[in-house]
Amino acid sequence: MADKIRLGSLLSKKEGVIIAVFFLIILGLMYKTFYTPHYFKLKAPVTFEVKKGESFSQITNRLYTLGIIPGKTGFKIAGFLYNAERNIRPARFHIKNGLSYLDIIEYLVNGEADYLKPVMFFSGSSIKNYASRLKNEVNIDSVSFLKATRNKRLLDSLGVNEATFEGYLLPQEYDFYENSSPNEVISIMYKAFRNFISDSLKKKTNLTESGLHRIIIMASIVNGETNKKDEMPRIAGVYYNRLKIGMKLQADPTIQYLQINGVKRLSYEDLRIKSPYNTYIYGGLPPGPIDNPGKSAIMAAVFPEKHDYLYFVADGKGGHKFSRTYSEHLTNVEEYRNRIRN
Repeated sequence: MADKIRLGSLLSKKEGVIIAVFFLIILGLMYKTFYTPHYFKLKAPVTFEVKKGESFSQITNRLYTLGIIPGKTGFKIAGFLYNAERNIRPARFHIKNGLSYLDIIEYLVNGEADYLKPVMFFSGSSIKNYASRLKNEVNIDSVSFLKATRNKRLLDSLGVNEATFEGYLLPQEYDFYENSSPNEVISIMYKAFRNFISDSLKKKTNLTESGLHRIIIMASIVNGETNKKDEMPRIAGVYYNRLKIGMKLQADPTIQYLQINGVKRLSYEDLRIKSPYNTYIYGGLPPGPIDNPGKSAIMAAVFPEKHDYLYFVADGKGGHKFSRTYSEHLTNVEEYRNRIRN
């Protein structure tokens, strides 16, 4: 057997010292690069948003531009070693001062933050429903949100000449950061509403702001009556026909809007509630929207179906039966009652 070769026989003492110093330098550089605390000049903690679809390289560039990290190469290497490129989720982070590259990477991957989450709002939902959904999905205080929807300063700043944002917060899916301010959420939703109106309506019609308000009121009633998109223009046509002849709208959704404890089976007492929203007592449209109508309902209110129907009633199958005369309507009502009895 060959004798074991000892390291000392291969290297001189001087060479061993050189190698040891080399490794110490490497270790020192690694420590300085990855573990040394870095201090930025901004007020700490710094709120930093990782946006949806943003790459690790883009995140690094923005951190460097803001002065949160002193260099990009070392941070990118730290991210590669940590496999951070695939594990940083969109969120609003609050970065403390005096963190090393690895501390920041660890925080971006595993730290507590306000994460970006999808929130779906359904057509015909009320602002109260919005408030409940925001509380459950992204931890936004429902009372604060409701107050903000009636905040005159916010309404004025966004150019809404109404007492509330009811009707003007477009229902669809949004991405919101957890714990966002109510003002931020409202601004995003109202902007989506204005974009829809500009893109879909103002280029096709000579719609004024007062005319738009009437459209949104009508659309909210239509959306309160049905979720079936193909029926919406016909229902809108019924209500416009009633308005033309001075007939009261007698729309049940406007009575439901007045119910403090939510939707219920309406009674004759409910139909006598003294409120300008009670379309069984007062003629014309109510003073404001009763919910936040979706795009289809708004389009139906702008482009109603032309017909001579004045009445409609549920058909027991999720839709409605329409009639031109009151006697026809009574027949349809009786058919509906017999259907639900059997």
